[in-house]
Amino acid sequence: MHFLLEFFRQPAPKAGTEMPGYYRRALISCERILTVYFLLTFFLAYWQTGVWQWVPAAMFAVMGVCTLREKKIHPITHLVLFAVLVLFWCGWYIVTYGWGAGAQHFLILLLAFSFFNIFEPPWMKIAIFFVLMIFRLALYAWSLNNVPLSLLSEEGLIFFQTLNSIILFLALAVCFILFSSSLQKTERELRLNNQELHKEAGTDALTGLMNRRAMLTLIDEYRRSHPESPFCVAIGDINFFKRVNDTYGHLCGDYTLQTLSALLKERGEGLYEVCRWGGEEFCFFMPDKNLDEAGPLMWDLNDAVRRMPLHYEGIDFSITITIGVEENDFRSPMQDIFDKADKKLYMGKATGRNQVVI
Repeated sequence: MHFLLEFFRQPAPKAGTEMPGYYRRALISCERILTVYFLLTFFLAYWQTGVWQWVPAAMFAVMGVCTLREKKIHPITHLVLFAVLVLFWCGWYIVTYGWGAGAQHFLILLLAFSFFNIFEPPWMKIAIFFVLMIFRLALYAWSLNNVPLSLLSEEGLIFFQTLNSIILFLALAVCFILFSSSLQKTERELRLNNQELHKEAGTDALTGLMNRRAMLTLIDEYRRSHPESPFCVAIGDINFFKRVNDTYGHLCGDYTLQTLSALLKERGEGLYEVCRWGGEEFCFFMPDKNLDEAGPLMWDLNDAVRRMPLHYEGIDFSITITIGVEENDFRSPMQDIFDKADKKLYMGKATGRNQVVI
C-alpha cells in the first residue's frame, strides 16, 4: 500500500509546449511503426480475404501525416490524436475481424504512454487505466455476442494474431528502450551530481584539499573502525603568511597556498591525510603511527616546505611552516587532542618558528 500512497503523492509539472525528448521520440517511433503496419494490413487483409479494406489505408494516411508534421502539432494534441487513432483501430479491428485477431493488445501501448507521461497527474493515469480496461472488456463482450463482419479462416486468425503481436512487441520494445534509457541517464547524472556535490562539500575550493569537516569525518570513521590502533594528528601553520599577502598581494597568497597544498598532498601519498584547517593552517592525520614515527615524518615535510621554490610574477621567495604533533591517547575526546596539537604549534611559533614540536 505504501507504494500506492507514494504514487498518488507525485506532483505533476504543468504541461508546456514541449514534451520530454525521450517521450516524443517514443511517440514518433511508434507512429512510424504503426504507419508501416497499417500499410501492410491494407494489402495483407486483401490477400487473406479478397476484400479491400479502406480503413487501414486511411489510418496509414492519417498516421503518416502526424509523423511528418509532428513539429507543427501541439504535443498534447499529438498525443491525444495518437490515442484516438489507436482506440479507433482496436474497435474497428475487433468489429471487422473478431477478438482472435489480437488487435485489442494495442491498448497496452496507450497504457505505457499514459504511465510514462510526466505531465499527467496520478489520478489521470488511474482514470485512463480504468477507461482502457473497460473499453477492452466492452470489446470482448461485443465479440462474444456478435459475428465479425469479415470471417477469417483459422490460418488467417493465426496470421493476423502473429502480425499484431510482432508489431505490438516491437513498438513496446522501442518505448521501453527509450523510457528506460532516459531514466537510467537521469539516475546516472543524478548520482554523478550527488557525488560531485558530496566531493565539493568536503573539499576546500582554493586548495583542492579536504576541508575541516571532511577531515573530522575521516578521523571519526577511523576511530570507530580501528578502536585500538594508534594515530597522530598535527597542525601546521605558515610562518608570517600575512607578510606574503601584504608584500605581494592576496593573489600571491592564494598562489602560495595552492603550491604548498600540492606539495603537502604529493608527499603525503600513503603516509598521511591533509586538509586545509582554516586560513593558512593545515591539519595532518597519520593513521597507525605513534609520535616516534610521526615526528620524523613531519620534520621531513618541514624541510621540504623550506626548500620549496616559489615564483610569482618574477618574484622568487620561500616560506616555512611550524607544526605541532599530538598522539591519540585512547581516552581523550578528539577536540582535546586537537587542542594539544594546537598548543604545541603555538609553542613552536613562540620559540623560533620553522620547527616541529612533538
